[in-house]
Amino acid sequence: MPGSLETDPGHETAPAAGQPSPPRRRGARQISANLAGRLILPVVWAAVIILFSVLEPSTFLTLSNFASMLASQASLLVIALGLIIPLTAGDYDLSIASVAGLSAMIIGVLNVNHHWPIIAAIAVAMLACLAVGVLNAVIVVGLGVESIVATLGMGTLLGGVVLFISNSTAISGISTSLSNAVVSHSFLGIPLEFYYGLVLCALLGYYLALVPSGRRLLYVGRSREVARLSGISVGKYRTGALIASALFGGIAGLLIAGTTGSADPSSFTSLLLPGFAAAFLGATTIVPGRFTPAGVLVAVYFLVTGITGLELLGAQTYVQDVFYGAALIISVALAELSSGHRPSLRSLWR
Repeated sequence: MPGSLETDPGHETAPAAGQPSPPRRRGARQISANLAGRLILPVVWAAVIILFSVLEPSTFLTLSNFASMLASQASLLVIALGLIIPLTAGDYDLSIASVAGLSAMIIGVLNVNHHWPIIAAIAVAMLACLAVGVLNAVIVVGLGVESIVATLGMGTLLGGVVLFISNSTAISGISTSLSNAVVSHSFLGIPLEFYYGLVLCALLGYYLALVPSGRRLLYVGRSREVARLSGISVGKYRTGALIASALFGGIAGLLIAGTTGSADPSSFTSLLLPGFAAAFLGATTIVPGRFTPAGVLVAVYFLVTGITGLELLGAQTYVQDVFYGAALIISVALAELSSGHRPSLRSLWR
């Protein structure tokens, strides 16, 4: 036929101008784009490791440095994991860092000041965190208060409670049996606290991906009304998510108390911003657009690798705030773009 192109069997013809690409080629491009989106953060993380290894081989590229990075961020990893549970359900928990502080301080006060056995002190701390989670759920789910407002207020309240029960002073001398269980023993040169965080990451990943109730939590976060019409008890899942977040905060406080052997009433609020930065940055990788434990794991250690490398190069301590703040802004922006939102500067003047 005039204007047609003869081709050998098995060879694709080039699409005419204005015509869509063949399905096979479009599918290959889509797969490549999806794979790139999933792996870009791990690839950048690897590049950062290589960069700092070249710039500071004598200090950065050492087993002790990597062991320190992995273990020191276990509590941040647990907090970020706790955050993604209510985030998956469409809620925020801004009280989780204060819950961690409450947990560590209760352990310190009962064990050091009142000479309670460490197991009993830990049990009371976990019960207190459970009570905070229930109270958050009553206010957010039961009374209908926005989760950001309710948990921000709860976090501030708990900060005051921690200052009150500690008399505004740091408590040291927590039982060495706790530190022995958390940091004194190691596996492959890495303190056990790292593996505790890793186990929680694996368990939460299994729950969210493979357990039916974990999948329903995702449906609740995507559309509460659709989930409700599908027969899912939206309130029950939101309540469970807020309680679980508080318990993860309690575990983070337990790890901090075991790592440092002390509880400082003013040191825990600094974990909130890094936790959210890791949670949202993790939603841009592995499964872009979804909060996943695997993404959080990569994000936490990408952030600590960058900060550690910059500090070894002589950067000032404020680099942490700059790094975490920038990561949070960029990750949220990328999450918006991955959801299909089209940026338009014209909206600034509309």
